[in-house]
Amino acid sequence: MVFLRSLIALNAILLSLAFSGCETSSATLSTKENPRPPVGNVSHLRAGDTIIVTLQSIPDAAQFQFQIDDQGDIRLRYIGNLKAAGKSPSILAEEITTSYIEGDIYRSIDVSVDLTERLVYVGGEVKRPGPIQWSPDMTLSKAITAAGGFTLYAKESGVLLSREKQSYVLSVSLAKDKPSEDITILPGDSLNVPRSAF
Repeated sequence: MVFLRSLIALNAILLSLAFSGCETSSATLSTKENPRPPVGNVSHLRAGDTIIVTLQSIPDAAQFQFQIDDQGDIRLRYIGNLKAAGKSPSILAEEITTSYIEGDIYRSIDVSVDLTERLVYVGGEVKRPGPIQWSPDMTLSKAITAAGGFTLYAKESGVLLSREKQSYVLSVSLAKDKPSEDITILPGDSLNVPRSAF
């Protein structure tokens, strides 16, 4: 009889532990959040942006198109590499003007910088991997949709975001369930969708 009571008590304890474990597990899931990468100033130029630099009021006026490289630089004639990422187009135009004048290449020059194209790169297990056009309202789930959506083998909870030499693991499943977790995507971001193990 004592043994039977002990067995019933033990079962009750195990059941309560099991239920509390389930509660903890669901609570953990409900409070799970995507990381919050730094946003910075979207109006500033970033690696991957395409710009047009126009040189005027000089004998050999010209227009050049550049894509800002991974180091954030562009390469100008007579000057060489110049840092472009992190600056507004107007600030970059002023710095180009100063470089040409202080380098005794021109006595006066009018420079303008126009931003033409901003891209996001989506690779891995999506139907149309490659660059996609960035828009100010782009989010994680919208970027995946623009790349044709996931393949059958995609791991939706393990999307790798690369931004300014840092990496973050994001869940598109979580973003779909909770709009507040649909992280804003910035120009120059790179998303890679891994293959699921199952």
